[in-house]
Amino acid sequence: MAQEQRTVVATCTRDCPSACGLLAHVEGDRVVRLVGNPAHPVNKGTACRKVPAFLRRMYSPERVLTPLRKRDGAWAPVSWKAALDEMADRLQACLAEDGPESILHYMGFGERTALKILNARFFALLGGVTTLAGTLCGGTGYAAQSLDFGPRVSHDPLDLENARTIVFWGRNPVATQHGLLPHVHAAKKRGAKIILIDPRASESAALADVHLRPKPGRDAFLALAAAKRIVEKGWEDREFLSRHCDGLDAYLALLGRHSLDELATACDVEPATIDDLARAYVAGRPTATLLGWGLHRFTHGHELVRAVDALGAVSGNIGLPGGGVSQGFEEWGPYDQDLWGEGLHPPRRRFLMPQIGREILEAKDPPVKMAVITAANPVCMAPDSGLVARAFDSVPFVVHMNLFLDDTADHADLFLPCAAFFEQRDLVASFGHNHVGPLVPAAPPPGECRSQFDIFMDLATRFPFAKDFVKTDEEWLRLLARPLLEKGVAWDDLLAGPVRIPDAPMVPWAGKVFATPTGRFQLVADITDCSDCRLGTRYPYHFLTPGGAEHLCSERVPGDHGGPVVVTMATDEAMRLGIADGGPARLVSELGTLAVTVRHDANARPDVVACERGGWIKAGQGVNQLIPDLVSAVGQGTPYYEARVDVEKVP
Repeated sequence: MAQEQRTVVATCTRDCPSACGLLAHVEGDRVVRLVGNPAHPVNKGTACRKVPAFLRRMYSPERVLTPLRKRDGAWAPVSWKAALDEMADRLQACLAEDGPESILHYMGFGERTALKILNARFFALLGGVTTLAGTLCGGTGYAAQSLDFGPRVSHDPLDLENARTIVFWGRNPVATQHGLLPHVHAAKKRGAKIILIDPRASESAALADVHLRPKPGRDAFLALAAAKRIVEKGWEDREFLSRHCDGLDAYLALLGRHSLDELATACDVEPATIDDLARAYVAGRPTATLLGWGLHRFTHGHELVRAVDALGAVSGNIGLPGGGVSQGFEEWGPYDQDLWGEGLHPPRRRFLMPQIGREILEAKDPPVKMAVITAANPVCMAPDSGLVARAFDSVPFVVHMNLFLDDTADHADLFLPCAAFFEQRDLVASFGHNHVGPLVPAAPPPGECRSQFDIFMDLATRFPFAKDFVKTDEEWLRLLARPLLEKGVAWDDLLAGPVRIPDAPMVPWAGKVFATPTGRFQLVADITDCSDCRLGTRYPYHFLTPGGAEHLCSERVPGDHGGPVVVTMATDEAMRLGIADGGPARLVSELGTLAVTVRHDANARPDVVACERGGWIKAGQGVNQLIPDLVSAVGQGTPYYEARVDVEKVP
């Protein structure tokens, strides 16, 4: 007889701006279906293609169900007591022999929930260990917008109902922010115009009325060109520029530095198309610009973002309902920031996340003696993966917390199996909207898997700070949610969720007072000119590695992917090289080579090769092996898209 099915409210915790509200359908001790929650105001019952795949992944026979210890190169099961005893002993030995900075806590973005703050607090209570600076993701965009507006604040996605034009600038919501689509479709139904600006014909091209394909990394010139056209036509918002902006003279001088034709050549977009874009920003107002993560992935990515911010200002779309230039939200912002524990110790060493391999290898006084990796797969996802692998191999003891033996696990000594997101209690805010949603255990973790919260609470019992640190998940969540509770959010409503953050603006900067030192918007004064990107002669193709629609970063199931990674390139270019559609080839960069399968794309730019990121090295798909470990000029971001490659036919 079929078991009775029950439904549990959940929230997606993965590294995605949607943080979709979900419903878990449960039979017995197993989640049998995950679907969108119709009561969630943002995703409105929709769910992306990744959601059904979560269940296949979480219930895969390859999922690790017991702690593992590597000895002589082979994994063997151990008890939780033995695993955590050894982990505690090694932490204490590092503290005693080399000090807390000999311990590295690598905290990734694979799960961005309230209780993950306590992972950091645990290490703060050890005296402050080596942690991370910078990001593999959106730090460049955050830093750039903070220069213009003050600390970044974006328009609520629900404000799209007021937009007459929506510009996805380097953003691909069909693949990487599915929860936004109900509002985009509603806007189109009302007659809003959708513009996509992306060098690739991404999945979101099907949504767009107009698709501009600038040369990668040259978006700043496109934004300057559109702004120049607006000023030439006398369409600029003169009142906003004169009363609410600093740096107007320098900005106008920047617009005057090049002719429209020169700017069009620099970004490789036709002047007539630029005219249409300028008109859309003004005549199509309110124009909502949603910046994507592609803009961040350049050394001077901050200039790209700031140039688009300035276009929003010139066209009169700042502080306007349905307008704005929006990049993201602070997913840990709603919680009590003191609980990170940074005030519990003196300032400590931080390693640059984009250069984690060289940072570990070059560390001295003290060298890294132990690393603990949570919510991350850095050997796969960080640039120059080969160097990252060698770096973790150099660390005497590495602990990895995850669900599968991924690329990073190959370089670890202790593996601690973690619970899936629907197997634990937590709260989830978003970097894509203003709602906080609940996690309620829909099913127990299989085998001996445990939440990271449970792991750190158990580990802490072996340390003198246990009395103050070890609490129940509800006790900690109430403490973490204190700012929300003090703003009038009821605890029971948080658990039922979702709840909108009470003081989050629907339309930021509506009063035209900015969080800058002068209270005024800061116009960009300069843009770096370059004739071409680095290594352009030897390696003629820009190598773009966006997120895909089927998988989230490196969250794969062992065995469901393998063989050469599939790359797309312009049909004419591939034919010129003698590479058939579906044929084998070799990507070559300054760091090495990678076997690939080439797919022809008649709509691709001739100077671009693209593939989805996240495939594992052990599956033959580690694209970050080809990407150098650079750091952005502002924001300590990772300029993945500075990578250049050549494509060679395989004989």
